Amino acid sequence: MLTGLRIVVLGGDARQLEVIRRCAELDASVSIVGFDTLQHIPDGAVKEELSEHLLTSADVVILPVVGCDDEGYIQAKYATEGTVLQLTPELAGALPVHSSVYTGIAKPYLKELCSTHNLRLVELLERDDVAIHNSIPTAEGAIMIAIQNTDFTIHNSVALVLGMGRTGFTMAKTLQGLGADVRVSVRREEDAARASVMGLKPFLTRDLANYAGEADLIFNTIPSMIITAQILSKMKPKSFIIDLASAPGGTDFRYAEKRGIKAMLAPGLPGIVAPKTAGEIIANSIVSLLLCDQ
Repeated sequence: MLTGLRIVVLGGDARQLEVIRRCAELDASVSIVGFDTLQHIPDGAVKEELSEHLLTSADVVILPVVGCDDEGYIQAKYATEGTVLQLTPELAGALPVHSSVYTGIAKPYLKELCSTHNLRLVELLERDDVAIHNSIPTAEGAIMIAIQNTDFTIHNSVALVLGMGRTGFTMAKTLQGLGADVRVSVRREEDAARASVMGLKPFLTRDLANYAGEADLIFNTIPSMIITAQILSKMKPKSFIIDLASAPGGTDFRYAEKRGIKAMLAPGLPGIVAPKTAGEIIANSIVSLLLCDQ
């Protein structure tokens, strides 16, 4: 149980509703900010206004998965029009030194803010348990986008997955299950061996130019410029790129458009295609960490 714990949830989307519900169910005192237009809030949660007074007694602050921008502004899907949420240095300074800040990904502004005020910062998407579970709705969403934007089946298509991390691994297995000819880019020999054991066709990421021309679909998970103009010049005009890396992605979108190659940046798919499941994943991780801290 989280009895006696003061939790403040600042903004967010439908995923936060699952977090609020779980924390309230476990008897935490939950204050929610930026949910003014939400008609039915989870039992045990109370709508509040963002203020230093509110944060003075907070044990935990939960930000959206995307955290805040480089000026501290927080996305709030359910806030009234014109409402602005900003985590300022003054507000951060009001938090007790024992408090923790939870988010999905922290940008430099939030990291510096927490460091300056000696606040514990937890980036949930850096945790394997969250990232691996989150890769499932990401893969499903990417498949949905591919089906909606192509006139050929995934079955028997040549699909390149760039990066064999947590998302890339799940993406490759999902495509394989649909009968695609899956080829995965790897950086190390051990990754190539693992891919081969899985029945995938590995190649070194630096050799992408040698394989791009065969691709019907490319799913990129590498958060740096990997699908360059040079790579795009070798691709088939009817191929389709789905860039799953965080913005700005790893694709030269300008040159892709010039060449007539369809390319789409699609970060944050779990919150779009499966917000309930994505919210449950985040809620489970937060609750587990909070219970361990007690």
